[in-house]
Amino acid sequence: MSSTSRKGGVWLTIIALIVAIIGLLLTIGGVWNVVVGGPFYYLIAGIGYLLTSALLFKRNPAGLALFALILLGTIIWAIFLVGFDFWSLLPWLDVALVVGIVLSLPWVTRALSASRAASLPLLGTIVLGVITLVAGWFSDPTDIAGQLPTKIVNAQIENAENVPAEEWHSYGRTQEGNRWSPLTQINDKNVNKLKVAWVMRTKDFQTSQDSGEATNEATPIEFDNTLYFCSLHQKLFAIDAATGKEKWVFDPKLDSQPSFQHLTCRGVSFHAKPANAVDSEGKDVTDTDCAKRIILPVNDGRIVEVDAETGKKCSAFGKDGEVDLRFSHQPYDTLGDYEPTSPPVVTDKFIIVNSAVTDNGSVRQPSGATRAYDVYTGKLAWVFDAANPDPNEMPSEEHPHFHPNSPNSWTISAYDKKLNLVYIPMGVGTPDQWGGYRSKEAERFVPGVIALNADNGKLVWFYQTVHHDLWDMDVSSQPSLVDITQKDGSTVPAIYIPTKTGDIFVLDRRTGKPIVDAPEMAVPQKPVAGDHTSPTQPYSRLSLRPTKPLSDKDIWGGSTLDQMVCSIYFHSLRYEGPFTPPSLQGTLVFPGNLGMFEWGGLGVDPQRQIAFANPISLPFVSQLVPRGPGNPLWPDQNMSKKKGKESGLQHNYGIPYAVKLSPFMNPLLTKLGVRIPCRTPPWGEVAGIDLRTNKVVYRHRNGTMQDSLYGTPIPVPLPPVKIGVPSLGGPLVTAGNVGFLTGTMDRYIRAYDLTTGKMLWSDRLPAGAQSTPMTYSVNGRQYIVTYAGGHASFPTKMGDYLIAYTLDEGNEKK
Repeated sequence: MSSTSRKGGVWLTIIALIVAIIGLLLTIGGVWNVVVGGPFYYLIAGIGYLLTSALLFKRNPAGLALFALILLGTIIWAIFLVGFDFWSLLPWLDVALVVGIVLSLPWVTRALSASRAASLPLLGTIVLGVITLVAGWFSDPTDIAGQLPTKIVNAQIENAENVPAEEWHSYGRTQEGNRWSPLTQINDKNVNKLKVAWVMRTKDFQTSQDSGEATNEATPIEFDNTLYFCSLHQKLFAIDAATGKEKWVFDPKLDSQPSFQHLTCRGVSFHAKPANAVDSEGKDVTDTDCAKRIILPVNDGRIVEVDAETGKKCSAFGKDGEVDLRFSHQPYDTLGDYEPTSPPVVTDKFIIVNSAVTDNGSVRQPSGATRAYDVYTGKLAWVFDAANPDPNEMPSEEHPHFHPNSPNSWTISAYDKKLNLVYIPMGVGTPDQWGGYRSKEAERFVPGVIALNADNGKLVWFYQTVHHDLWDMDVSSQPSLVDITQKDGSTVPAIYIPTKTGDIFVLDRRTGKPIVDAPEMAVPQKPVAGDHTSPTQPYSRLSLRPTKPLSDKDIWGGSTLDQMVCSIYFHSLRYEGPFTPPSLQGTLVFPGNLGMFEWGGLGVDPQRQIAFANPISLPFVSQLVPRGPGNPLWPDQNMSKKKGKESGLQHNYGIPYAVKLSPFMNPLLTKLGVRIPCRTPPWGEVAGIDLRTNKVVYRHRNGTMQDSLYGTPIPVPLPPVKIGVPSLGGPLVTAGNVGFLTGTMDRYIRAYDLTTGKMLWSDRLPAGAQSTPMTYSVNGRQYIVTYAGGHASFPTKMGDYLIAYTLDEGNEKK
């Protein structure tokens, strides 16, 4: 035997061994998959691989023909199951195609003493497989193409807050929450000419003493040619809006601890003292300090007022410029259990404050009561305590504390100055996944939106978006207030409420009555002992949620073997569609805890009456864990407090179950630090909505795999191939027919044609930008600004960059 033949035989043996190992893994996993109710494909394919391996060991060329049948069957099965979608086809075909290509190489066929004709069936099926993938590349069944209307329906937008066109006074520009600017200098014709104007760095980074949920989510505000925004540790910066140079910085000296569930500041609020100003008791305050003031939420349980001009505290407010929310009338005052993370609503008289309360910690949590403080003195003016039988009861000697563990609102509220109503998105009190302990009062106003009179906190209306929530489906987005023009020319003042479920509830914001129908539909039942479920849930007719429950065609992986593990995992969980109750075996929650809409909300053009959105589609898993050894009902004194986080084991002290929460990802790879979703992409999209017809007009994949496959860092950059990745933070839209988004897991700022959703421009960012961009104009020049600070738990690369873009001279009018 020649040396060439011997080498060929050695390589053939190695290949046969690899095929055998693949076959063994597929067979074992295939048996497991069938037992839990999954498809037979993996078992059949595994047996085929083993038989192919046996023929290769015997140097029988029939192994080529057998594998051609396996590959052909795989192609037929994949097309039958998922159709022509590249990303859905890839994990079904990748391993089989690679093995087929190796087996068709000349030195393999020579070692098998196979004739050229013997390899033709295998070559033919390889070509068919490649053609199938190519066809899938050019066909995306998830994509919806369409065009939003371009006609301006309402040119005269009423601006009750008197925000100049060139400024940005609140998180959503105005407190109506639309994230829309009337500026047009940057538009769909010249946006591809944007260049970096300046970069400012905060030098504020995560430390070992910080929460694992360290997140940079701030959207600046702008007025008087100055930007104001908060960094990771709630340092307040005043920045020259034209140059990016720091004017002053105020440090509240945050008491940051690893146990905090969040380290977050989404933004700050603004108040300008009017002429003849009086406080809430009618006293003249025209001579007090701080003509214009910034209201800063601080995660250790404070709000601070700072003079916008000097950066000094407004001394007349509260105690030396501060109000302590954690000790003031709270039943429990553990540091980190009560955290203001979002900018409050500010009226002419009041600061209306909501705060995050630790999720799934224990039933002994602070109250999530909404509070209004006099904007000048810091005196408590009114309260809305959702679990109190009398929600407006003020603290007294007889009842000095708010109701413990009362439901809270952690995100941004909206405010209609004309109606003087504040709209507060509500979530249930902790714990979230088991409701057997909840009182009727604790569930009266959650989850959903409450509309309160901004002067006295009295309830005007409430709309519930989920009944007896067991899935952490709190309303996480700032609502958007839009005046919708009807066909008869009349106007309806609407409120659009994006939710984690993907439903957008549309109500008359005067009354809370639905404008878009949201019928009750039957949902899965049989919760764990001691709890109950609602027989039905509301489903809005305007929605971006999946139209069908997840099935085998939706299960994904980085390879066939990875996909098989995910299939076993999927069929091992309890899942009967949306609102499947939490369980001891583990329940698949889709839409997941992260929600299809997070705090970023919608970008709404009120003139054209259209909206731009960035929905997320990533399932989660929740598993209830009964009390037992290592899982006590209450913590003992020797238990150390770990870093705060919102995934993994959540203790839920005081109820019968802890809960494990995690994204729906390959459990084996996750243990190795590799996070691959088990649901087929896209996991993130952009969408356009016609608000006059309440129809979703287009949906497109958004974002690439360049930096990660859902947060798994790769040592070398991946190709910027569009796959559709999740995004956190919301969109900015402008009258220039442009939408901007920075929140994707790949580090880009992108501009889109608002009419079609087509990407027009992008730029690489130095860190993750899980924040909402904003825009303003100074000295006749429009700027787009984003905060690229990263997100530790999403996760994206951390940073400290505030970046402004503008047009070069000569491109401004093109």
